[in-house]
Amino acid sequence: MNHNARGSMARGLLIAGGVIAVLLLVVVMAFIGRYNELVGRQEQVDAAWSEVDNQYKRRFDLVPQLVSTVQGAADFEKSTITEVTEARASVGRAQMPPGLPEDPAQLQAYNQAQQGLGAALSRLLVVVERYPDLKASANFLALQDQLEGTENRIAVARRYYIDAVRVYNTLRRRFPANLIAGMFGFEAVPQLQIDEGERDTPQVDFDFEKNDG
Repeated sequence: MNHNARGSMARGLLIAGGVIAVLLLVVVMAFIGRYNELVGRQEQVDAAWSEVDNQYKRRFDLVPQLVSTVQGAADFEKSTITEVTEARASVGRAQMPPGLPEDPAQLQAYNQAQQGLGAALSRLLVVVERYPDLKASANFLALQDQLEGTENRIAVARRYYIDAVRVYNTLRRRFPANLIAGMFGFEAVPQLQIDEGERDTPQVDFDFEKNDG
């Protein structure tokens, strides 16, 4: 092999090596991009769940004050108060561990308990319509406003969580994100199942970032 031939072969190998290096760099950058996207989407799911949980806890804390107020009304239906109290107790028994939900069955039980409490509170507010003195109470009206505001926030927070989980779970199934998810432990997050009667959520302007504090 003469000198020119060896020189051409060397240049060819150098070009091939450069092409391979560029392709490897592109692949590595693509994997890094997908990894960072998975991290970002997972953080969004975590923030969404924290908002759902915070609003549920806020409602949970409002119930004793509401029950105490309506108990002061003459002849208020005890069965309605008992229903709310028992629904709140069911929520207490179904509490989730810290962090993102991992067990779909546990999340479903928790969500059903929360929906039961929401339904019981709705029935209580309907019954209150029969008690003009209670409806005129400044204390009750303040609690009612807080409860209604919290219900709106719950509806929006749940929708935000559902959307965030859908985007994250879809991403982690796509190539090459599915490889990265398997390598680095990005597990699927269980979805929140909403009853048909609750799917039409109120249209309210709720900025999660403004309410972080």
